[in-house]
Amino acid sequence: MKKALITGITGQDGSYLSEFLLEKEYEVHGMIRRASTFNTSRIDHLYQDPHNEDTKLFLHYGDLSDSGTVSDLIRKIQPDEIYNLGAQSHVRISFDIPEYTADITGLGSLRVLEAAKELKEESGKEVRVYQASSSEMFGSSPPPQSERTPFHPRSPYASAKVFAFHNAVNYREAHDLFVSNGILFNHESPRRGETFVTRKITRGVARIIAGLDEKLFLGNLESKRDWGYAPEYMEAAWKILQQDKPDDFVIGTGETHSVQEFVETAFETAGLRWDKFVEIDPRYYRPTEVDVLCADTSKAKSQLGWEPKTKFDGLVKLMTTSDLEGHGI
Repeated sequence: MKKALITGITGQDGSYLSEFLLEKEYEVHGMIRRASTFNTSRIDHLYQDPHNEDTKLFLHYGDLSDSGTVSDLIRKIQPDEIYNLGAQSHVRISFDIPEYTADITGLGSLRVLEAAKELKEESGKEVRVYQASSSEMFGSSPPPQSERTPFHPRSPYASAKVFAFHNAVNYREAHDLFVSNGILFNHESPRRGETFVTRKITRGVARIIAGLDEKLFLGNLESKRDWGYAPEYMEAAWKILQQDKPDDFVIGTGETHSVQEFVETAFETAGLRWDKFVEIDPRYYRPTEVDVLCADTSKAKSQLGWEPKTKFDGLVKLMTTSDLEGHGI
């Protein structure tokens, strides 16, 4: 039975990856932060009492800001695979808390890599590391963006991800670690955090239908993104670590749609005219914007055999319907 350690296991991606790995008979370990409120809602349906003999999911307290805890956990668990999904991942908020973002998103990845290197040096254990990289790293580089496109980050979050990406490559080359980057373009689901624009839109539609809100306030409607379905992207992450050699892969749909298109489709799903309910609030604009992201996924298609199944309209309708059913209100 393979062992996997997931940082960020309580997030959207961590929950879907946990489901996927458990179905493949992995023993899954997750690192969670201590909080005064419960923060495990996305994985509660997977949790079992650790005293049960058939339990395959185990949670451990820790934080990517604490190198000692990260190192101790990796040494104790001795995982076959590490998926570093943990991050301060909200782009707009990274402008407000840049130092914290750099610490968790950037240095946090370095702490994981260093711990994996130490484990290999001490025990000879070969661990495969997946670094969750982001399309935000491309920033203002023109689309379509591939593994060969230069990075031009436009936020503290993106800059931290660039730092993490290059450290992953360096540890691969300098220490012969199996470290791969998955450069994932925007991926969404009903489990997306409520402050991210896609979920903010679909939840806003549901709250308007329910009579809880009269307006939905948004920022830049002209930004264009390549949006896909998160569970499919976690399968791609797993495939990346099953390759014979470590490498870097762009994961996306190859289609671009604006925020306004997302808004229009979500409101249409609910039978509403979006322009009657949406207002622009400048506070949601970013100091520097990323205008267009669109993935060139030819490498993932040819080497991983991976292609997205869920298209844009289906994704928006899936998320909107989930919130209309009351899951996010």
